[in-house]
Amino acid sequence: MSEKQEGAVPHLAAEEFRQLGYRMVDWIAGYWDRLESFPVRAPVAPGDVAARLPPHPPEQGLDGEKGWEAVFQDLEQVVLPGTTHWQSPSFFGYFPANVSGPAVLGELLSAGLGVQGMLWSTGPACTELEARVMDWLVELLGLPASFLSTSPTGGGVIQGSASEATLVAMVAARARIRRMSPGDAPLVAYASTQVHSSLLKAAMLCGVARDASDTTHVRTIATDATYGLNPEALERAITEDLAAGKRPFFVCATLGTTSSGAVDRLGPIGEVLARTGVTASGGWLHVDAAWAGAALVCPEFREGLAGMEAVDSFCFDPHKWLLTNFDCDAFFTRDRGALLEALSVMPEYLRNTASASGSVTDYRDWQVPLGRRFRALKLWLVLRHYGRQGLQAYIREHVRLAQRFVGWVAQDARFELAVPRSLALVCFRLAARPAEASAATDARNRALLERLNATGEVFLSHTVLPGVGERPTRYVLRMAIGGTRTQEGHVRACWELLQRLASE
Repeated sequence: MSEKQEGAVPHLAAEEFRQLGYRMVDWIAGYWDRLESFPVRAPVAPGDVAARLPPHPPEQGLDGEKGWEAVFQDLEQVVLPGTTHWQSPSFFGYFPANVSGPAVLGELLSAGLGVQGMLWSTGPACTELEARVMDWLVELLGLPASFLSTSPTGGGVIQGSASEATLVAMVAARARIRRMSPGDAPLVAYASTQVHSSLLKAAMLCGVARDASDTTHVRTIATDATYGLNPEALERAITEDLAAGKRPFFVCATLGTTSSGAVDRLGPIGEVLARTGVTASGGWLHVDAAWAGAALVCPEFREGLAGMEAVDSFCFDPHKWLLTNFDCDAFFTRDRGALLEALSVMPEYLRNTASASGSVTDYRDWQVPLGRRFRALKLWLVLRHYGRQGLQAYIREHVRLAQRFVGWVAQDARFELAVPRSLALVCFRLAARPAEASAATDARNRALLERLNATGEVFLSHTVLPGVGERPTRYVLRMAIGGTRTQEGHVRACWELLQRLASE
């Protein structure tokens, strides 16, 4: 039981913590076992959860095990009813947010150790284990050796998300272009119209863009018919800006866009940057592979890596599709010096012998915040538990299930694929009826998705694909397969539900 010394703070005694820990782990395991009993999307209205919580903080703490009983009751009566169950095997919306047993145990270890790994000296194991695990990922994904921590200028680090990685890359790019091409000319960043919104936010945060409507300093480039960035359009935009006295300094390419899973062609993009002189002047090419990067553990899915020799930084999210719970983004660069130049600050109270020697890595200089958790533990345990072969089998099975879903769509004339399948992402919709206006087709698809998600049996999300050529803008449904516990039966049940609702 809790310590009851007069005037003492009632910390959990070791034995009580142990018992509560056993119970909490048991509750989590039980939750995973009964995931399919819950409606996938939380059936609540705004304010419903808050209405079940006291308006004021507690005056007295919990009284031992009896008091904690109320916590477990609230988990059942307050938290679960208000939870959208991302771990449900029938959750097919957005992109996956994987959780696995090894990752949760690693998160528990990180919390228990409580390491603040801002410097090598404040967490030698935290730093060196992370560097080694990131090097494992370079090998597992088939990335260039210049991204290894053991290379002369490269290395990897865990960021919180791909959004943070993009910001760090842009800040480093800004520092390098100012050093290599001094001057006051305005900076310009480029990406396709399908790039993630984090690019614009990064540009706003580091002062490149004035606001979210700034299309002068953040140029969104037209795509080709596959929704990948059009290299010819990129070259025209860069040439125009150079002629206008601006400084192109950053290009973000995407492997697996959020809307449709489109892949930007790195080779032609790199050639454009070289041909226009952007590379020689210090320009930076960043690759956002937040979702699709996990598939690179399978050699057969590495076509998108062609042209990586021109890439300055690369990131992907193990917390999306590689069985590692949020937050965990793997960020790699071949120019760690640019990160240090842009982000290193050394106040007196952080000075230490190891840092001064220059022989260690201080990851505080590779990220926006100073502090950092021991996040590498969960990734370490995931890689050790599953191994290369287990991770490959996991990815391949989801791709197989997506192929099955595509086959079912092709057999039903009421439906159509919106774009070719991208790994385990399928964009599809109800096909247009004869002489039906595009707006009416969109409305039918919107209504279908609303009815589908309202059942609570599955959850899908949507996107709007822009018109290309004579093809109009289209509202489409997204089937993103990637749940830890998703099996063929769950995908088939979703398809059968779609067919039934389409008949109503």
